[in-house]
Amino acid sequence: MNHRSLSAKFYIKTMGCQMNDYDSDYLARLLLNNGYSPAGSPEQADLILINTCTVRAKPEQKAYSFLGRMSSLKERNPDLIIGMVGCLAQMKGPELLRRFPVLDIVVGPRELVRFQRVLDKVQGKSRRVVATCLDLRPPNPVSFRGYFSGRVTANLSIMQGCNNFCSYCIVPHVRGREVSRPHREILAEAGSLIREGVREITLLGQNVNSYRWQGDGKTWDFPRLLGELGEMGGLLRLRFTTSHPKDLSEDLIDSFSRIRNLCAHIHLPFQAGSNRILKLMGRGYTREIYLERVQALRKSIPPIAITSDVMVGFPGESERDFELTLDLIRRVGFDSLFSFKYSDRVGTSAEKMGGKVPEPVKASRLKALQDLQKEISIKLNKALVGTLQQVLIEGPSKKGGEITGRTESNKVVNFICDQSMIGQLHKVLIKHASLNSLWGEIAD
Repeated sequence: MNHRSLSAKFYIKTMGCQMNDYDSDYLARLLLNNGYSPAGSPEQADLILINTCTVRAKPEQKAYSFLGRMSSLKERNPDLIIGMVGCLAQMKGPELLRRFPVLDIVVGPRELVRFQRVLDKVQGKSRRVVATCLDLRPPNPVSFRGYFSGRVTANLSIMQGCNNFCSYCIVPHVRGREVSRPHREILAEAGSLIREGVREITLLGQNVNSYRWQGDGKTWDFPRLLGELGEMGGLLRLRFTTSHPKDLSEDLIDSFSRIRNLCAHIHLPFQAGSNRILKLMGRGYTREIYLERVQALRKSIPPIAITSDVMVGFPGESERDFELTLDLIRRVGFDSLFSFKYSDRVGTSAEKMGGKVPEPVKASRLKALQDLQKEISIKLNKALVGTLQQVLIEGPSKKGGEITGRTESNKVVNFICDQSMIGQLHKVLIKHASLNSLWGEIAD
């Protein structure tokens, strides 16, 4: 890489989902391998990368706002390189360079495999570069010894892209079609993480249920991959996200009771409780099918925690449709929900639909939904008071003087213990519960 100095520093601002976290780790290791060091703040950096999300309007605006704040740094330091990567970069492409003269680099998710080449062009000839090809395979992981040292948990991407084309969703347009990584490559990356001290791995994919790899005359589907990862020594916990209800097979459901370290938690987006709206969304299942999947999960492993995604205000959503969504939430009793208002995404079929719900109505429905979910979440959390929960101890909590960890059901627990216990599983007696976390005492 064509460095301007031996002390060049980088700063990465990550927005959006866990896949973006994974991609940012990839970029950081790539830069570390090429002589860069991390900057503590944007003001100290020679290279600033904004890893963006465009699933909804809000994270898109956050990316533009952050870029605007970086403009003053570019004015003071014309040699500063600023790049935008990720889904927003893919969606907008050359338009970003036209709109924002401070930008030097625009790189989509699939182009990260060629990021070094892009940066060489920018550094070597002071060129501005756009790279948004979607036909490339996801990059192989970049190793940098000690990068994950001190981390108890880590993400691991097993596939990228989506073939579902839900009517509201931009993901297939910015992440491309589904591409699964070779299973041997995934196992090797997991082994590397474990050797660096990682004890919990979350497998990532826009739809992990669709994972499929063929090689050596064999086929690996997602349950088989889970089984192999579950046998790896040193891996205390295994999670995955995100699942599509229509692809939740009996074999995958059985995996929760069969694989020793697979956590009893699943994130299973339902998006709406009305069959009419689900059909307009192109989700490929009904509320009845969704509830059957939930019942099967709870039969396989009764204590399983179920979290989900839901939106309000999809085009044409009536008050009756919204009430059906609330009804489904009551029936399932989700541990938590990611809830949001529908927003048009350019290029999706929902953008062209009539019957757009007024913003005040969307806001009112979102509040009602979130108020209901708060009642359910706090009730479920309070039911844990007095119980013993096995917690993977992750490190210092945001509250000074405490340590934090998570239960198998992915609930945050804060407590006091010796830091030598970080990275271990311990029983914690739950003493108090709030909406977003638990508090307890080490019991073993």
